[in-house]
Amino acid sequence: MATTDINTAETARDVRTIDGVVDVIASTAPEIRTGLPGRRVTAEDENPSGETQMAADVFADDLLCERIGALDGVGEYASEERPESVDVGTGRLSVAVDPLDGSSNLKPNNTMGTIFAVYEAPLPAHGRDLVAAGYVLYGPVMTMVVARNGTVDEYVIHDDATRELVREDVTIPDEGSVYGFGGRVPDWTDDFEAFAREVEQDPSRKLRYGGSMIGDVNQILTYGGIFAYPTLESAPEGKLRVQFEGYPIGYVIETAGGATSDGTKSLLDVDKDELHARTPMYVGNTDLVAMLEAALD
Repeated sequence: MATTDINTAETARDVRTIDGVVDVIASTAPEIRTGLPGRRVTAEDENPSGETQMAADVFADDLLCERIGALDGVGEYASEERPESVDVGTGRLSVAVDPLDGSSNLKPNNTMGTIFAVYEAPLPAHGRDLVAAGYVLYGPVMTMVVARNGTVDEYVIHDDATRELVREDVTIPDEGSVYGFGGRVPDWTDDFEAFAREVEQDPSRKLRYGGSMIGDVNQILTYGGIFAYPTLESAPEGKLRVQFEGYPIGYVIETAGGATSDGTKSLLDVDKDELHARTPMYVGNTDLVAMLEAALD
């Protein structure tokens, strides 16, 4: 077979694999959501980042590992809940997931989500190796956002696991109207606190922060503005994981016409070689992210 034919065959297989990953995430989401009420308790273990696992975290991770791992074309699976990636096949694509982002919100019954990233490289991969990314939001309505092939689409996922396209080619509104900043205020750096106070002075912007990163990011995608989980005095590398949160959310936001940063450069250009490495995270409208980088310079 000629080289061009091999590349075409690989591309066709990759498309089918990415379709399969999106299908698995969408079809598993209702099952994850239905399984939450009986799993609002802590599990016996901590995840690799030292956080107490909820029973729901383990449940969602096990479902996704089994189903994504069964897809032809997927070679590795990794999640926030596992110390290392798992070899699940001989395919050349790798999938990284945060099975239940915001699971600490189970107790107060607040927003949560599932984040996924498909990489064209072994794990830990680089942000520029992404070929698709997205998330499911378990809100009053279960929605799914998918970024691939240069566009972002939003679906409603119904309880029977069918999905309905509700917004095509989603872009971040030009006039950002919301903001949300994580971390304890006394733990912010002086430069970031000065930036935050400047953002707050604009009367057209509203504070929207729910303690679930994916819910807060979805606010930005819907209304425009800026979300940050910044560098902290006690955590110079921030709190969010590059492979499971920084890269995929960066991919979604930038594909939707927004900007992302770790304080100096795009989240997709962050270079970390450890599976559970962390990064500061700033995402939103390009002007606000540029203002943020200038403030931290």
